[in-house]
Amino acid sequence: MALHDDITDITGLRVGHDTNLEAGTGCTVILCDLPARAGVDVRGGAPATRETDLLRPLHLVEEVHAIVLTGGSAYGLDAASGVMRYLEERQIGLDVGVARVPIVPAAALFDLPFGSATIRPDAAAGYRACEQATAEAVAQGNVGAGTGATVGKRHHFRFAMKGGIGSASTQLPDGTLVGAIAAVNSWGDILDPQTRQVIAGSRASEHEEIDLSSPFSNTTLAVVATSASLTKEEVNKVAQMAHNGLALTIEPAHTMFDGETVFALALGSQQQAPVHSALAAYQVSMIGAAAASTLARAVVKGIRQASDLHGIPATRN
Repeated sequence: MALHDDITDITGLRVGHDTNLEAGTGCTVILCDLPARAGVDVRGGAPATRETDLLRPLHLVEEVHAIVLTGGSAYGLDAASGVMRYLEERQIGLDVGVARVPIVPAAALFDLPFGSATIRPDAAAGYRACEQATAEAVAQGNVGAGTGATVGKRHHFRFAMKGGIGSASTQLPDGTLVGAIAAVNSWGDILDPQTRQVIAGSRASEHEEIDLSSPFSNTTLAVVATSASLTKEEVNKVAQMAHNGLALTIEPAHTMFDGETVFALALGSQQQAPVHSALAAYQVSMIGAAAASTLARAVVKGIRQASDLHGIPATRN
């Protein structure tokens, strides 16, 4: 199987975007065509999320049917309703006896200052993203949830540079695949983790004062996934470890003005034989470490693939 170096290298995942370049916003859906155990870790101080509590250990639901990353701040969470409708029409969801309820966690980033503040992803946008979903190579840059993404806003939005959506994958020595997709919309600057040099960030001079009059146009969102079979507790640990990829590439990360949220998916067959506890812990640790480094590459790819839009310049590096 030829790999694309993106999250769709994980069998069972399809990615679709809905993009509104004029309004400067959009949404991205990750559809799970195979059973997917899910976890989440929210680290930023200003998150906008939907259906995240059910992903934590001690809660009943084990699997999800899609994840939505969206622009539009809290308004954009409505895109998940369109994804639910798409899945319900195909009789996909948790069987509760009288109906099948699609489980569709979502997280939103704040892109209202970019383009139009009154046009946001809605249920129709989420449905259209599902119709565009493919297991082929993922479109990156100014698409989907990355359409209105910007970075480097610690001084003021007017000094920002263009962010975007990026995706990457890694194959471990035992054949396990790990993928990531990230919509990069940070208050801080973006660093190349190899060189530690800024590749996109605030264009203000070092003498420019910090302006906190409108600091909330931020939040980087991500999904990491693996072909391995993991328990709900283990996949939540992978989500936790994957945040290291954001810390490697965003300076500063996890501020009170960001709402960084990382979802994790495990699509391996639950019929696999149980392994020794120490070996299982080792497997989770290796997958979590790979998720972090893969997410870091996805962040950089999202920045590299972005282009100028609405007067906000993209990196030239």
